[in-house]
Amino acid sequence: MALNNIYVLYLLGFLPSFVWLLFYLRKDRHPESNKTVIKIFVYGMLSAVTAIFLEKQYLFIHNFLNSRNTGLSIAFLVLSGAVIEETVKYSAAWLGVFRNKELDEPFDVMLYLIISALGFAALENILVLAKFNPLLTTFRALEISSWRFASATFLHALCSGTLGYWAAVSFCRRTRKRFYIIVGLGISVGLHALYNWSIMKMPGAGKLFLPLVILIVLGVLTGYWFKKLKKMKSVCVIR
Repeated sequence: MALNNIYVLYLLGFLPSFVWLLFYLRKDRHPESNKTVIKIFVYGMLSAVTAIFLEKQYLFIHNFLNSRNTGLSIAFLVLSGAVIEETVKYSAAWLGVFRNKELDEPFDVMLYLIISALGFAALENILVLAKFNPLLTTFRALEISSWRFASATFLHALCSGTLGYWAAVSFCRRTRKRFYIIVGLGISVGLHALYNWSIMKMPGAGKLFLPLVILIVLGVLTGYWFKKLKKMKSVCVIR
C-alpha cells in the first residue's frame, strides 16, 4: 500500500529522533524545561537546512576534484560533509541555549548537543522519506525509518554527544578551552567521516561491520562520558 498521507511520512521521519530523545532525557537528574528542549530541537532542524545549503556549495569542488582524482574527491566529500554537519549542530546548540540560565551543570552541555543532533536528524529523515514519495509504501517507509533509527540518527546523536563532552570539559577549565573544543570536533568529525566513507566505499561485509563498530564504540564512550560529567561540580561559566 502506497504511503499517500504526508502526516504519516512526517511522523515516521520524527519517530527515530523522538525515541532517542526520550532515552537521553531520562539520563538527566535535573530535567530541562520542555520549552528549552523544543527550542534546541528546532534549532537543530534549522541547522540541517544550513548544512544542505553549504553542502550544495562545495559540490562544484567535488566535481572538479573528481575529474582529476576520484579518491581525493571522495575523501573531500565525506570529510567536508562531516565537518559541516558537526559544526552546524554545535552552532545550533551554542546559539540556542549555551547562554541559557538553565545551563547550570556540565551534563547539560552534552545533552544539548545531542538534542540539537536529533533535531538535525529528524529533518534529514523526513527528507530521505520524501525523496521516495509518492511511490513509497508504508512497509518500506517503516523499514527506512527503523534503519535510520539504528544508524544515521544514532550516529548524529553520538557524534554530537562526543563533541558535547569535550565542550563541557572546556567550559569547566580556565585554560586551553579552545584545545578541548578542537579535540572534540576532531574526534566527532573523524568518526563521522569514517562512518560515511565505510558505507559508501567499503566492499562486502565491511560496509556493515565498520559502521557497527563505530556505533558501538561511540555508544560505550557516550555512556561513560555521561557518568563522568554527572560527577563533575557545577562550575561551568558559559561565555
